[in-house]
Amino acid sequence: MRFVLAITGASGSVYAQRTLHALRSALSAPGSTLIVHVVASNTAHVVWRQELPGSLAETLQQFARTAPRVHVWANEDFSAPFASGSNAADAVVVAPCSMSSLGRVAHGTGTGLLHRACDVALKERRRLILVARETPLSRIHLLNMLRATEAGAVVLPAVPSFYSSPTSVDAVVDTVVARALDHAGVRNTVTPRWGESAHPDA
Repeated sequence: MRFVLAITGASGSVYAQRTLHALRSALSAPGSTLIVHVVASNTAHVVWRQELPGSLAETLQQFARTAPRVHVWANEDFSAPFASGSNAADAVVVAPCSMSSLGRVAHGTGTGLLHRACDVALKERRRLILVARETPLSRIHLLNMLRATEAGAVVLPAVPSFYSSPTSVDAVVDTVVARALDHAGVRNTVTPRWGESAHPDA
């Protein structure tokens, strides 16, 4: 499976961080054939520094070194295979997804590789999951979400669940990450499922 994680400059860099953590486990699982591509907007690097220790660039470099079958792309590099419909990824997850990026996806007006990955996913009828991170939502945001949904995307707001009794920020974030990966078709044990009584190893 070919998977793209796209990271925008919305607040909520921790959603990208925890998605990388989950993907590392999925990549190293026995028999895994998962291939991961990562692309981040320029603003994502700025917001990451404001919200998390270290830099996004360093985090992605370490991720690529320590996990198999990982490729990191600059947002200006259209030589990435998933930039073409002839080699579309099986799933694209945008986490976190800014309202600016959601609007560009909804209207087909993207400029970088990140938006191109979303555009290709829509036109090739592949899975596109937008982990929208904004509150409250304006009428423009809601209309863009509707437009993206009608085009085939799944708008998955960063709204956590609490039935697993999460006891840390990471555990709360993981409830969203698990749903995003589920919709992308990536098997994971990030967080307990409804009816499970114990936390799995993540």
